[in-house]
Amino acid sequence: MKVKICKEFDFDAAHFLPNVAPDHKCSRMHGHTYKVQVVCEGEPDDRGMVLDFAEIAAAWRPVHDQIDHRVLNDVPGLENPTTEILTPWIMSRLPLVSLVSVRVYESSTTYCEVCK
Repeated sequence: MKVKICKEFDFDAAHFLPNVAPDHKCSRMHGHTYKVQVVCEGEPDDRGMVLDFAEIAAAWRPVHDQIDHRVLNDVPGLENPTTEILTPWIMSRLPLVSLVSVRVYESSTTYCEVCK
């Protein structure tokens, strides 16, 4: 039977959205504490695991190092760092065979989710 597992992470970053109207609040530099949920799915192996949570954490670490306490606009590929661009950017950098989705919360009430 397939099961899903999820590991959550967070990071802090600043950004601004260059493609919105000048009077839009997000056109100005501001920051978020983002929450990221990494979901993997598969059959439990001989250990009884889809994937060791430590493996998910190890895959996340280099991504975290690229974006934590950064201005996202300065990160290659995130020049217009909407959540809709950030979420697939993160997913594409997680080398997990069993990865099925990534959800990025920019606040407690707003998120973007990308599924394979």
